[in-house]
Amino acid sequence: MTPLTTVQAVIVYLFTVLSLHVIISKLRNYYRGRQFSRKHGCLPPPKARLRDPIMGIDVMLANARAAREHRSLQTFEERFYSIGVTYSSKLLFGARIIITMDPENIRSVINTNFNDYALAPFRQPALRHFLGDGIFTTDGAKWQASRALLRPNFVRDQIADLETLEVHVQDLFKLLPRDGVTPVNLQEHFFRFTLDSATEFLFGKSVHSLKRHLNRQDETDRLDAQFETAFAAAQAECMEFVGLGPLAKYAQVKSQKEVDVVHRYIDQFVERAVAFRKDYDQAGQGNDAGGGKPKYLFLQELAKQTTDRSRLRYELLNVLMAGRDTTASLLGNLFFVISKRPDVWSKLRHEVDGLNGALPNYSTLRDMLYLRACLRESLRLHPVVPVNTRIAMADTILPRGGGPDGNSPVYVAKGTAVGWSVYAMHRRKDIYGPDADKFRPERWDNIRVTWEYLPFNGGPRICLGQQYALTEASYLTVRMLQEFQNAENMDQGEWEEELAITACNRRGCQVVLTPKRP
Repeated sequence: MTPLTTVQAVIVYLFTVLSLHVIISKLRNYYRGRQFSRKHGCLPPPKARLRDPIMGIDVMLANARAAREHRSLQTFEERFYSIGVTYSSKLLFGARIIITMDPENIRSVINTNFNDYALAPFRQPALRHFLGDGIFTTDGAKWQASRALLRPNFVRDQIADLETLEVHVQDLFKLLPRDGVTPVNLQEHFFRFTLDSATEFLFGKSVHSLKRHLNRQDETDRLDAQFETAFAAAQAECMEFVGLGPLAKYAQVKSQKEVDVVHRYIDQFVERAVAFRKDYDQAGQGNDAGGGKPKYLFLQELAKQTTDRSRLRYELLNVLMAGRDTTASLLGNLFFVISKRPDVWSKLRHEVDGLNGALPNYSTLRDMLYLRACLRESLRLHPVVPVNTRIAMADTILPRGGGPDGNSPVYVAKGTAVGWSVYAMHRRKDIYGPDADKFRPERWDNIRVTWEYLPFNGGPRICLGQQYALTEASYLTVRMLQEFQNAENMDQGEWEEELAITACNRRGCQVVLTPKRP
């Protein structure tokens, strides 16, 4: 036998062994799935109509085209009505995914059968270099430890410091034109506002991006100035990696310099918190080391529980990324709509005028029912986290979607992805009425929903910061209506998605503001 023949024989042997292994594994999985389905009465859901049923290349290309055209949310919504409320499709390389807008199925994934699913396989390859092992990138024991660390800081009755918030409101007002003719992109300023307020809440010191923009300061040598741009760049690349799916682990990080700037900025506050913990322990945990009642600082409260510098850094960064974007997107989406709706603006202004110019407090914010309805309606029509995905870590089921009538359970094999669209579910006419695609805050006067409404997720992973986000958005909305008589939207187009950490309008919120007369 020649050396070439020997090599060929080895290749043939290895190929045969590998092929047999794949075939045997598939047969085992098939029979395991059939037994599991029979036991639980499962039937298959409808399948997406694919030209390439093996690899699903056609649906991947269609998804990419929809993303380029900023129509991903609408495209997925249309598929539900052409295929089914729950259906199966393909991901990259032919991996199976089950997609749903059924409230009961979503409830099963995020609550009833919570332990059967994980999100780390999707998020960690894309986000770990930036966010580390934090609450939004981990599962299991690590996630439970993160939530236990963070949760006590989000269960206070008055989580947001309204006096401090007012300082940033005044910085925002100084940036807004008052001549009644100059357009301004509110959405850009809302993102600066929430960055300023979130860094103050978390670190005890704001980056003051609004002030820097007002003064046109060129302070690129200052770490806080570098942080603002570095944070945006690192975050943008993370979102590109998320779009790569399992290939993200092979992607080259081009924003490492920016990631390092963000980490270095946060680390300076972590060091102060660790020093605080040392003084706190020496003074006795029942006493304030500085004397008197101290100002509440999120980071210091975390440091009372752990002095692990890496853990403090990454948990802060996880909360900052979610907290800043969630509130800013909510505000941008809300004002995009109400600045096109004089009827809604007028009704809101009438409610706000009941304060007689006084600054809102927690009590008055709670009493503003129409404001609350407007926020709920904005989160329904334009949820800030419109889609989500998990991967099954064990054989499990979805309670509905299988069989000809869609009422049979659906078998979800271990390793199968399950995705859902909150955006599509929130627009279901059988749930929200024939005008489900319209902004009508009054619907909240008589509608009662549970798992049909998920603006902040649900189950064990329900958003810890939802009350913070709603309070901040409520406060700024009231202050805007106290300051300005009218906001006229200069954008004649409809809301068009820009999907990043959260969803907002691609063109921002271009308005002309008319100040109130003295």
